[in-house]
Amino acid sequence: MILLDRLLRVLIRKGNLEVQDAAGRTYRYGDGAGDPVRIRFTDRATTFRAALNPALEFGEAYMDGRLFVENDDILSFAALIGSNTKWDDDDAVHLSLWRPRRLGWLNAWNWRRRSRRNVAHHYDLDDRLYALFLDHDLNYSCAYFERPDDTLETAQAAKLDHIVAKLALRAGQRVLDIGCGWGGLALHIGKTADVQVLGITLSEHQLAIARARADATGLAGRVKFALLDYRSVTGAFDRIVSVGMFEHVGPPHYRRFFDQCRTLLKPDGVMLLHTIGRADGPAPTDRWLARYIFPGGYVPALSQIAPAIEDARLWITDIEALRMHYAYTLEHWYARTVAAHDKIVALYDERFFRMWQFYLAGAIVAFRCNAHLNFQIQLTRGRETLPITRDYMARKPDQ
Repeated sequence: MILLDRLLRVLIRKGNLEVQDAAGRTYRYGDGAGDPVRIRFTDRATTFRAALNPALEFGEAYMDGRLFVENDDILSFAALIGSNTKWDDDDAVHLSLWRPRRLGWLNAWNWRRRSRRNVAHHYDLDDRLYALFLDHDLNYSCAYFERPDDTLETAQAAKLDHIVAKLALRAGQRVLDIGCGWGGLALHIGKTADVQVLGITLSEHQLAIARARADATGLAGRVKFALLDYRSVTGAFDRIVSVGMFEHVGPPHYRRFFDQCRTLLKPDGVMLLHTIGRADGPAPTDRWLARYIFPGGYVPALSQIAPAIEDARLWITDIEALRMHYAYTLEHWYARTVAAHDKIVALYDERFFRMWQFYLAGAIVAFRCNAHLNFQIQLTRGRETLPITRDYMARKPDQ
């Protein structure tokens, strides 16, 4: 506990943390403000490992039952860490105290076979799990909150409308959805506009559900889905959209990704990329997240995306930074996950539930306190493809 005690005395300057070690001794950290967050370790080895790599070991210890948080409120503990490492706070402790930097580029080499395996790790989980915490349309990406108190369903529907407006669709066009998930966006586009849509995914589970949904809604004739890597797509498209997929591409493949998009995009085509990003510059993926949730995942800085776009000779016609929207989205997902505790344990087990809870709690803090945000980047091949003002982006599909 000596090493961990030294770390926590530097790390926790604000708030109120109480830590009980395996021998029953209690240590207190912070300035005492607010209700105490109480955690307890069950063995000495865990405290030693937690001092060396806190982010990884705290996550594993919580999953394994070697670390307990009072009332299982892991979000309060994560928020306490976040408030002390807040990126835009001049008095904050550097996040590297909690998450030591490391070389992480090898994890982002997502060649075809590895991409398929990585996607299966996360997206081929039991479909009933996602139905328990997502909206009814199964949108597993940042929603668009026109007001902070919007319901999740309202905000996700607003996100779909917002993307459709930015695509500036016209009748008869052909649309490619890269990373279509369970088909929500592709089907929404098919309902909204008289266009042909191809949605591609690497998840067999998602593919089956997307196709079933297309059949059930009578859109199968206009909205198709395929198990396909973006590098294998052929043909020409008037519009390309990708939501929540770019995080799985990896920096070594950014040039290939945008080159491929340019090849697929017609001369007067439009592309909309929606991705998680970071405001603090390039950084490796958190080890716990890479190990348990998103193997091969990488959150890019804008400084990493822009050079690949430039090399592909695409115009950046608009960039929108969604700063708080994913925090609001994740808070809905977290609350629904906690409420579904018994059902998730029945699907998997208690350890899986704690893993998922830790993942969502950490993600909330990343978007509330750390430098995470979302980018929507609109791209074209031609300078004059779109209107020169942004008014059209504010229109609803029926306006």
